[in-house]
Amino acid sequence: MVSPEYLDQWFPFEQQHSYVSMLIAQMGRRVGLTRRRAEYFVRLWAYLLIKQQLALGKKIKPPIKKLSLPKGFIPCTHREAAEVFYASRERGGERSAGMMLDRLVDLGLIEKHFDGNTICLQVNQFLNLMQLSLAEETIEFEMDNFNPITDAIPVASLLVRNYPWINGVNAAMTHRILRFLRHWGQQYPTGMRVLRRHDNSNPVGFSFFYPIARESESIFFQTPAESLHLSTVTEDLIQMAVPGSKSDCTAIFVRSWIIDQPYMQKPQMCQLFEDGKRTLVRMREDFPQLSDVYNLIIHPSFKALAEAVGFQTIFEDANLDAHLMYLPIDRFLALDVQQVIERLSNE
Repeated sequence: MVSPEYLDQWFPFEQQHSYVSMLIAQMGRRVGLTRRRAEYFVRLWAYLLIKQQLALGKKIKPPIKKLSLPKGFIPCTHREAAEVFYASRERGGERSAGMMLDRLVDLGLIEKHFDGNTICLQVNQFLNLMQLSLAEETIEFEMDNFNPITDAIPVASLLVRNYPWINGVNAAMTHRILRFLRHWGQQYPTGMRVLRRHDNSNPVGFSFFYPIARESESIFFQTPAESLHLSTVTEDLIQMAVPGSKSDCTAIFVRSWIIDQPYMQKPQMCQLFEDGKRTLVRMREDFPQLSDVYNLIIHPSFKALAEAVGFQTIFEDANLDAHLMYLPIDRFLALDVQQVIERLSNE
């Protein structure tokens, strides 16, 4: 077996540098891909490949000069990842290695699976993402209204595909999300927006600002619960406010804000944020008293994004690793989106 701390002997720095440069050249505009993360990913890729090859009894000897994609999921503990990442520099701990693995998952470079006993990692077919990046100048995107007839199925699939950390993701959950999306789209479609590819009209991003009926606001002054999120809800506990002269709706719930991983680029993030600001202005015409925005975060990577926008945690649920966050609407409307995205990209 290969020992993580001796990885540089198996895959020399010169080869690592070549792969890092190639990765940055092809995916450099992907939000969050710093050089340090690219270096960690290449080292992890090499380690998983060598570990798998040796476990299969392949006769390989150091040094290797070319990487191929490992097949399937490969066991890798946080201790191993820490040794792979930090062997040649100031050492980090297992916790920081685990957080880095989550970042690489968010970037779409790896997938992580935990069955309750063993952490397993898989290197994604990221060359497809590279090809997308090469052609992205020819791909145009546009914001559009959510169409409950044509968009519900692809958006439900998009949401499930990008919530791999939720236990029990299955066909029944996808169908449940589909039913809710169509129901909400018929009730009040103004707050539901999609980011489409211009060439084929396919949704690649989705945002949903849900107007909260006054009698449901008390839910947001309690500890977070799974029932607040559309991916896990069995029956909706939050009543939607209806526009009208007697409406006293003062709050919005960000029910969803997501871009499919291959399209999680700075321009598309800016499009979704800027459209969100315009959407809230339109919603204020229906609900003149709007003043608050609530957001439920159930994944660490989105917490960093929410904090960059200005959301503050008001309640936490340690059991669910969930954070209920709050932001005044006026602060969101005054947001310098470009500045936020640039700052987030450099972290």
